[in-house]
Amino acid sequence: MTGTETDLLAIEKKFWTGDEAYYREHVDTACLVAFAEMSGLLSNRDLAATVKDGNRWKKLELDSKGVVRPTDDIAILTYEATAERATGEPHHAMVSTGYVRRSDGWKMMFHSQTPLGAEGKKRAG
Repeated sequence: MTGTETDLLAIEKKFWTGDEAYYREHVDTACLVAFAEMSGLLSNRDLAATVKDGNRWKKLELDSKGVVRPTDDIAILTYEATAERATGEPHHAMVSTGYVRRSDGWKMMFHSQTPLGAEGKKRAG
């Protein structure tokens, strides 16, 4: 695993467990998101506001599938996520996140999740 891949996975993990302040610090000015329940271009502030205390993720596993760097300042990371909400609700998805490197670090500018069913782990691996 490359240094960039390791760094981006660490940022990603905190997106799953972090708070609204973490989002404000690590999301670019705007971020294009693609979820089954939400999609579109969101401002940093609007995306950060979607983070709700008390319903974050636990039992989080991220399995990197790779990273591509089309330029030195752009990176796209794809990984398989298995997690559980604090309420016990399971979640399994293939995730892709695009980052742009700014003067103060990597910032999320694209994020997509594709839910995987019970058989997803077999297909994705």
